[in-house]
Amino acid sequence: MMYPEPMVAPMREELTRLGVQELRTAAEVAEALGNARGTALVVVNSVCGCSARNARPAVATALQHEVKPDQLFTVFAGQDVDATKAARAFFTGYPPSSPSIALLKDGRIVTMLERHQIEGRTAGEVAQDLVQAFDRHCGAGAAQ
Repeated sequence: MMYPEPMVAPMREELTRLGVQELRTAAEVAEALGNARGTALVVVNSVCGCSARNARPAVATALQHEVKPDQLFTVFAGQDVDATKAARAFFTGYPPSSPSIALLKDGRIVTMLERHQIEGRTAGEVAQDLVQAFDRHCGAGAAQ
């Protein structure tokens, strides 16, 4: 279901004001992720209730950590359909899930938090999972 843009704009802004680049078309996703080097966080944003309400603040908290991904991207499920489908093509082995948060390294998925791993948990708990993934895969001390 497509929601009116004025309704979803604040949800988009929760991430873009953190410096997360919004990808609104399949072409933008292909350009951003197609030849990606280093680490990239991809947030599949969503209107969906509690899990989305916790996912965005979890990302905000995790991005305060000193170690973070090289690039930050978001697509909006149910709104930017082609962009979301293109991003999900990089999430090999994972069914569509929104919200969800993927960490890619050199274009390959290394960590995925699906809706069922976000739902029913606090933003702080989800942020801790992200921070652990950042420590494991991002920055100078990351595993190669």
